[in-house]
Amino acid sequence: MIYLDYNATTPVDERVISRILPFFSVDFGNAASAHPYGRKAHEAVEAARGSIARHIGADSSEIIFTSGATESCNLALKGCFESYAGKGRHIITVATEHAAVLDSCRYLKTRGAEITYLPVQSSGLIDLEALGQAIRSDTIMVAVMTANNESGVIQPIRAIGQLCHQRDVIFFTDATQALGKLPIDVQKDQIDLMAFSGHKIYAPKGVGGLYVRRKAPRVRLAEQMQGGGHEKGMRSGTLNVPGIVGMAEALRLFSLPEQRQVEAGIQALRDQLEAELLRLPGVFSNIPGHTKRMSHVANLRFEQITGKQLLGRLNEQLAVSSGSACSTESKEPSHVLLAMGLTEAQAQSSIRFSLGRFTTAQQIRQAISIITSAAEDLRRTS
Repeated sequence: MIYLDYNATTPVDERVISRILPFFSVDFGNAASAHPYGRKAHEAVEAARGSIARHIGADSSEIIFTSGATESCNLALKGCFESYAGKGRHIITVATEHAAVLDSCRYLKTRGAEITYLPVQSSGLIDLEALGQAIRSDTIMVAVMTANNESGVIQPIRAIGQLCHQRDVIFFTDATQALGKLPIDVQKDQIDLMAFSGHKIYAPKGVGGLYVRRKAPRVRLAEQMQGGGHEKGMRSGTLNVPGIVGMAEALRLFSLPEQRQVEAGIQALRDQLEAELLRLPGVFSNIPGHTKRMSHVANLRFEQITGKQLLGRLNEQLAVSSGSACSTESKEPSHVLLAMGLTEAQAQSSIRFSLGRFTTAQQIRQAISIITSAAEDLRRTS
């Protein structure tokens, strides 16, 4: 079976596995314990914290470890809302955000928050002028994803950060799909809060992090999980030492000199897949050609064929998806594609392909053949 769903999750890199294995057996201590086993685990965690911080231009004291990006998004949004309720209750986000952000905002609305959902253009990008007009005196946060998990579209993060800081508003970005793959500098980009996850970058599942600005303007968060005061009181719970070490190692691998060549190879394969499939009748890209997007993602629609039908034909040979892995069971069309102006029928006929480090040229040739055959068969029988 050919795996083309790297945006859902990635296999753990063998180099990461080698790095973390000792922390399951030999160096298995609890990082909060005072004895030598605990101290060794603590040292490994702090080394990982420093390594991740350097990668994004942060200080190690600004990295909080969590169970994943969903928890990080919850902590950022809910923790900020509670801490800054005295200033205001207005939060701005985008209609195409991940469910971790949108569902958190829906919850906060029940707690008295006022949420503005910015629309996007057909490109998937927000309008910076519209963002500026939406900011009010009682706005406490703007939450905009760095790169979209379904479309791959990259928002102008630095410009958003500058606008937020000019207006004294906290800027939070969900960088789950972007960390490691795009250059991110939290100082230059003026990011105040940033969520990320291990399993999108060839590290284990069940570990993530949140960057929390401690330099001026310092950000305060109300803890959302009580039980021991871990992680500077912002996130209680026993730390996932193997996961943390693995996440840091996975991120380090992205900084190796040969990584540029790897990423260029992935983009070439993505472009080949996209170009060949777009030659088929009734196949269109959902992302305008000029739009800045992630180099490994293609989102295509197959007119007069539903994504469910196509996935049904492909699921024994090809692992792809019709949207976010967090909404796989939903029968509703992609909220991301609808926000970009597609009709329900068009959204339901769309498939996301996401390539990765271990995708080969042979797999792409096979995938093109499999998809072409499936699409032609479905058109004949429809």
